[in-house]
Amino acid sequence: MKVAIVGASGAVGQEFLRVLDQHNFPMDELVLFGSKRSAGSTYTFKGKEIVVKELQHNDDFKDIDIAFVSAGAGTSKEYAETITKYGTVMIDNSSAFRMDEDVPLVVPEVNAEDALVRPRGIIANPNCTTIQMVVALKAIENLSHIKQVHVSTYQSASGAGAAAMDELVHQYEQLIKGEEPTVNKFAYQLAYNVIPHVDVFQENGYTKEEMKMYNETRKIMHSDIKVSATCVRVPVMRAHSESIWLETERPLTIEEVRNAIATGEGLVLMDTPENKEYPMPLFIAEKEPVYVGRIRKDLCNENGITFWTVADQIKKGAALNAVQIAEYLIKVGNVK
Repeated sequence: MKVAIVGASGAVGQEFLRVLDQHNFPMDELVLFGSKRSAGSTYTFKGKEIVVKELQHNDDFKDIDIAFVSAGAGTSKEYAETITKYGTVMIDNSSAFRMDEDVPLVVPEVNAEDALVRPRGIIANPNCTTIQMVVALKAIENLSHIKQVHVSTYQSASGAGAAAMDELVHQYEQLIKGEEPTVNKFAYQLAYNVIPHVDVFQENGYTKEEMKMYNETRKIMHSDIKVSATCVRVPVMRAHSESIWLETERPLTIEEVRNAIATGEGLVLMDTPENKEYPMPLFIAEKEPVYVGRIRKDLCNENGITFWTVADQIKKGAALNAVQIAEYLIKVGNVK
């Protein structure tokens, strides 16, 4: 088994290295690719130094079985044919192919089998906010069909990359010194602030991020579910939070929902409010599951349930989900 990471120097690329190590991923060789700028950099994996190669249109992927790609949509579109030319399975973390009909969009806890049919050799990793939501929705969908969802997200700086995380830290340092904060990665200063604006606005008044949650959820769950989202950037380093309200076809009891979450794949129930126990980014960062708490009946609709989720954006929202897809393919013998 020969594996590649494209975009090894980025925040998600670095997380790939950690997750592959933590999972003791079954491979014989790891190859790292990056831009001309990052080529020549070295990273240590399992005690061995690996030099980053420049991503080029050549035959470097001829013997590679699985390529984890996290270098942006533009790079993914440009190099997809080069990467998949000889049968490499491309697991792409960008938004480039998510809504293409001939590219499966996969969250292993929800629709792992979709990864088996990939006409172009590409499997798309969903948006981070969608991933953590559908893992929780799946457990409830098994009880009763979900008709609609309203969700507000509280998205960490990590969703905009390593530079955004650095900028948040730097802003606090500048403000403490009485200096004007540097603002490059977001529309406004994020420190001591929340910004109800993630990605670009669309004609309907929603942002691209919010529409991703609508469209991707329907594709992943093979459902007519409707999702109305408000996505907000908050001054948190890593781990996204989501406040979710949903309506099911039949009324569900809190006990049913709690049991479904407690036994659901990839989920951890953290819901004892009397002891002040509920998921928070401060404690969920760098953990693998999606944590769920604050489960309660909606006060406006007898078929409504509302709850709170937190998951590490770089891990489950990106690198881990992709690695889990690869692990599933290996388990069922469906690699190259």
